[in-house]
Order: sequence, then C-alpha cells, then structure tokens
Amino acid sequence: MKGFIRSFGYALAGILYAFRTQRNMKVHFAAAISVVTVGLFLRLSPSEWVDVIFAIIFVLAAECINTAVEAAVDVSSPHKHPLAKAAKDCAAGAVLLAAINSLLVAYFILWPKILKVFL
Repeated sequence: MKGFIRSFGYALAGILYAFRTQRNMKVHFAAAISVVTVGLFLRLSPSEWVDVIFAIIFVLAAECINTAVEAAVDVSSPHKHPLAKAAKDCAAGAVLLAAINSLLVAYFILWPKILKVFL
C-alpha cells in the first residue's frame, strides 16, 4: 500500500515539475482556470462539463508527456540527432492536437452560450 500511495506522490511531483519548468503548461493551466470560470458563469450541464473537463485534462496530460519526452531525449541524446528532433516534434505535435481539440470543444459548447448572453 505504501508503494501505491508513493506513486501518487511521484505523479504529483511530475505534474508540478512540468508546471514549474514549462511556460506552456502555465499557459494551459491559466486557460483551464479561465474556461472553468466561464463554464460556472454559463451554468454548463453535467454532460457539457464532462466534455470540457476531458479537454482540459487531455491538454495538461499531453503537456506532461511532452515534457517527459523532451527530458528523456535530452538525457539520452545530448547532441543534435534527427531522431531526437523527430521525438520532440511529435510530442509537441501531440500537445498541439490536444489544444486544437480543446478549442473545438470550447467553440461548440461555450461559444453558443456566450452568444446567448451577449445577444
């Protein structure tokens, strides 16, 4: 049981490392707080919250994975190598895809509700 609980500590340490060291993780986190605030104001339905929270967690998880890939590549390949670049680019691409997904979720869920408030 101790090992199981300890693994949560390691996972939290990884998330905090990404937050402390990665500018984009801070940007994604700020965006997440903004979206949750807007969602509370717009009184999203439970199913809408599921979609929004999933999109947020998907982006944050992708950023953590990107950070892990970058760190692993930097340790294993300190010199420039085409495969190291490919690994980093693919990990960054995954974050971009997750961010595009979150923008689409915001567009389809939040935008119509925002328009109703202001029109």
